[in-house]
Amino acid sequence: MMLSLNNLQNVTYNPVIPYVGTIPEQLEPGTLIVIRGHVPCDSDRFQVDLQCGSSVKPRADVAFHFNPRFKWSDCIVCNTLKNEKWGWEEITYDTPFKKEKSFEIVIMVLKDKFQVAVNGKHILLYAHRISPGKIDTLGIYGKVNIHSVGFSFSSDLRSTQTSTLELTEISKENVQKSGTSQFTLPFVARLNSSMGPGRTVVIKGEVNTNAKGFNVDLISGKSKDIALHLNPRLNIKAFVRNSFLHESWGEEERNITSFPFSPGMYFEEGPWKLRILVWKSEACRRVKLKVGFPDGGDDLNKSLEVGRAAQGFVGLARIQV
Repeated sequence: MMLSLNNLQNVTYNPVIPYVGTIPEQLEPGTLIVIRGHVPCDSDRFQVDLQCGSSVKPRADVAFHFNPRFKWSDCIVCNTLKNEKWGWEEITYDTPFKKEKSFEIVIMVLKDKFQVAVNGKHILLYAHRISPGKIDTLGIYGKVNIHSVGFSFSSDLRSTQTSTLELTEISKENVQKSGTSQFTLPFVARLNSSMGPGRTVVIKGEVNTNAKGFNVDLISGKSKDIALHLNPRLNIKAFVRNSFLHESWGEEERNITSFPFSPGMYFEEGPWKLRILVWKSEACRRVKLKVGFPDGGDDLNKSLEVGRAAQGFVGLARIQV
């Protein structure tokens, strides 16, 4: 899932490597950094550094050092340089980078960590060791060809977000009074408009670090029917989809290229967006729910009978662990 360049700010094309550039705004939670490039055939390593300044002597602190390596065994090394001393390395061996292949790196800044996706797939989390508020410089070094570097700052995300469906909270005590869109679970809300073809629901949240699973249910009116049951199970890495109709569960659907969730992962924007889209196929007289997520493959589909959908089949949204 590539991010549109139209949604990015301050895009730099084909920078000369090594590249050192000033980040135009402060990195706040929700900011995205998008880097597109290509790994040449003779590359042994390259790195993306989020730096606190551009000083060489003494060397500026590096809050986040993202370093794909190819020489011995392919891996990604992450670290922090503080007072010219490196900390402990965090190594990821399941790396998507390949020589002579293109890539898109998306770094999301969160309150307590960085979150990284490559080519639309979640790769890793890295807890802050230096406050992101001190970062003002982006550095890219090593054997790599960079096509573009762009930003989507948190203010840009807020200004472009629109709600396709409004919610009416069923249980007011489930809504925290902090002024943020966070809810205690289980959370149940009524959709102010039925989920007909063309409707979209986007769900944002953070997976608990000790989570075994959670589920999102779209419920039909006042009945017990569940039009769509989404149940990621982290303990077995299964993404179960099903429907509960006429007091019985249907056949589970579990096919997926790769499991898209991991403990501590935040999903909101870009490659981490969980989206439910309703669309109608006249040819087969069925309504399909397309569940989009960065699984590295096609969207997940779940079919429903047209007769039920035509009546505005979804009345409630329920989220629980």
